[in-house]
Amino acid sequence: MFSFGNPNALYLLLLIPLVLAIFVLARRTRQKKLKQYGNIEVLSTLMPDVSAYKPWIKISVMMFALLIIVIMIARPRAGSKEETVKVRGIEVMVALDVSNSMLASSSDSPSGVSRLQKSKLMLEKLINKLGDDKVGLIVFAGNAYTQLPITSDFISAKMFLSSISTEMVPTQGTAIGAAIKLAMNSFTPNENSQKAIIIITDGENHEDDAIGMAKDAQEKGIQVNVIGIGSPKGAPIPLGRPGEFLKDDNGQVVTTYLNEQMAQDIAKAGKGTYVSASDNDAVDVVDDQLKTLAKSDIEKTVYSKHDEQFPIFAWIALVVLIVEIFILDRKISWLKDINFFSKNEQNK
Repeated sequence: MFSFGNPNALYLLLLIPLVLAIFVLARRTRQKKLKQYGNIEVLSTLMPDVSAYKPWIKISVMMFALLIIVIMIARPRAGSKEETVKVRGIEVMVALDVSNSMLASSSDSPSGVSRLQKSKLMLEKLINKLGDDKVGLIVFAGNAYTQLPITSDFISAKMFLSSISTEMVPTQGTAIGAAIKLAMNSFTPNENSQKAIIIITDGENHEDDAIGMAKDAQEKGIQVNVIGIGSPKGAPIPLGRPGEFLKDDNGQVVTTYLNEQMAQDIAKAGKGTYVSASDNDAVDVVDDQLKTLAKSDIEKTVYSKHDEQFPIFAWIALVVLIVEIFILDRKISWLKDINFFSKNEQNK
């Protein structure tokens, strides 16, 4: 990969055609002045050492040097290298509910932002607060799947968020217990850092013993926090077309509710905190809870950075400028008798 650290400097390349235009104008002005003194062919015999093409070579070399200098100022970068550093932080696994109930409105209004959309927005804000911590992502519905292994690459974590949908898990349901179990097994092996699980769900657990699994996590020193998404008053599940909602076998519109009691019980069993996504400071509450965990030394996944290449261009520019110094306007003595150009070309 090749890029520039200061790409705006490339606008200086506009100087090249400007300088060339000035040079051409100066040459034409010189020719006009010479014609005032007489015939050019006659005058050229009085200046046998003056070369017709050397000035063009010099300006070409100078323009090439200018090109290299501008590229150097733009700070060309190529390749990348990886660095592993020791930082102090914790490990966080986020389990995001992607069951169909997450398509329902996150508020009392059926036309509001969906629970899944709001969850992703909150999760992005939370990732921005993690600092030197590590984060991983699990999606779950009737079963749980790892979407992003534990990592310190927050850029990739945010990229994965945009692709999350309710179609990612083929089995419908809300298996919070399975998500907690998978999260427990997803932390870095043999890492002594403090660990936490954040569950973002509407709390409608129908598949397993989520409370019991949260207790198991707590016994292993893993904190379990829950963000409840949705409204306790309930909301219908849209089917994609305006005004159409999921119905049961009797033709009645299915309403999905935020089960706050279940969510609170899971957080209590995991010695964590519960907060409703409807609270404006929900992300801050969870972040404050994570800060109660002691940070320890962890290896932060390498971050890549481009190697600066401008020293190479600096050496090229230096060599070109030295060459330009030794290019004189006079003809080379041992080439005087060789006619490379016609008389017309010599007069240019």
